[in-house]
This record gives sequence, structure tokens and C-alpha cells, in this order.
Amino acid sequence: MIEVEFINISKTFKNQNKVVHVLKGISAKVPKGSIVTIIGPSGSGKSTILSLCNLLRTPDEGEILIRGKEVREWDIQELRRNVGIAFQSGPMIHGTALDNLTLPARLQGKELEDPKKYMDFVGLQEELLTREAKELSGGQRQRLSLARTLVNEPVVLLLDEVTSALDSISTHEVEKLILRINREQGTTILWVTHDLSQAERVGNYTWLVMDGTLIEEAPTNLFFSNPREEKTKNFLDLKREYV
Repeated sequence: MIEVEFINISKTFKNQNKVVHVLKGISAKVPKGSIVTIIGPSGSGKSTILSLCNLLRTPDEGEILIRGKEVREWDIQELRRNVGIAFQSGPMIHGTALDNLTLPARLQGKELEDPKKYMDFVGLQEELLTREAKELSGGQRQRLSLARTLVNEPVVLLLDEVTSALDSISTHEVEKLILRINREQGTTILWVTHDLSQAERVGNYTWLVMDGTLIEEAPTNLFFSNPREEKTKNFLDLKREYV
């Protein structure tokens, strides 16, 4: 079953009176329950792909289907309950960890019945709920950000460089958590990362996006062991030179 489908997606932005073509006719399918890692140079359009999936931005051309329904046909609140997103910085609102965790429920006029359940799931101690969010470590904030996203029980989880600001220990803890979410809840995940080794560790499928174009998509093991496209080979070789 296909959870997310991109059909000839294009997106442009205006930059100092110039039109920048950020995405140029992207077409791809994301199987239900899979983890797709998206790699490519900075500014290639990776984050824009994620932002289109829950209408933080809208495509100029083409369609994005979530469970067979075009994103612009969804009720926006329902779409964002089903398609959650977590960012690199794990942004927090002013207040306690509990204030942050309960935010999605409060935005819907509801109460979060069991905050401890979500803290337990992401490996955070219940005592941290009363701590000011600004006092948490980077790894704790990132896990709290994931817990907050999970409050809505999304069927699709969008991850934008969520470990790039973390140390190696915290990075592996977050990776294990996300793999657990995928395994136990069957959540479909699109994960933008600059880290090739991470993409190879966690992905079922990997995409290379360059200059707004999907250069190659393949099962992750084949993508890294036997890339088809010359641009993919060159990109992987170049990146590995600097590791």
C-alpha cells in the first residue's frame, strides 16, 4: 500500500525579484510503514518536500496524495494530526516540558490524559514534566519534541535533520526511538538527513535530491552499494571523501 505519493510536484520561490525553482517535477511513492531517507546538497529542496506534505507550503504544480487523498482536500487540522513534523532544533514554547507536551491537545480544545505515557515512550523521566523546557539538554528537547508530535498519533512522520545538532550518543538514542516508533506503530517516515551513514542505517529506501530534481530512488542497501546514476555515484564519493 502506498501511504504518500508525489505526482509531478514543482515549487518556486521569489528571491530578490528572481524566481527560484526549488522543486522541478518530483514524482515518487512512499510505501506504508517504510522509512525513506532523503539526502542531497544544502538548498536542493529536501526540506521543501517535507513542508508540502502537511501544507506548511503548497505546491505550485502537481499533487501530493496522503492515503490516496490530495493534501489540499484534507481539513487542515485533520491533515496535521495525521502528518506530524519534527525539526532540527526541537523548538519549544515558553513554559515547562508539560506545557510543550500538551500543546497539540490544547490546540484542539482537549486535555492530554496521560502525559507520562508519552514521556515513557521517548525515554524521558516523568519528573522532567515540571522542568522549564529551556533547562532541558539538546537531546531531551529533541525527544520531547518527538513526544509532542506523537500526541496526535500521526500516520506519517516528517523528520527534518532532527539529530544534526546532537552529539553521537544522543543521535543514536533518537535513532533507536524513531526506529521503535516505526516498528511498533507502523508509522511511515520521511527523514531528511545530511548524514550518509545515518541514512544508510535507518532507511528502507533512499532518495537523492539535487537542484530540485529527484536523481535516484532505490532500496537503501542498493542505493549505497550499487547506485545506478552517475550523479549519485559522484555525490556519494564526494561526501565520503570528507568523512
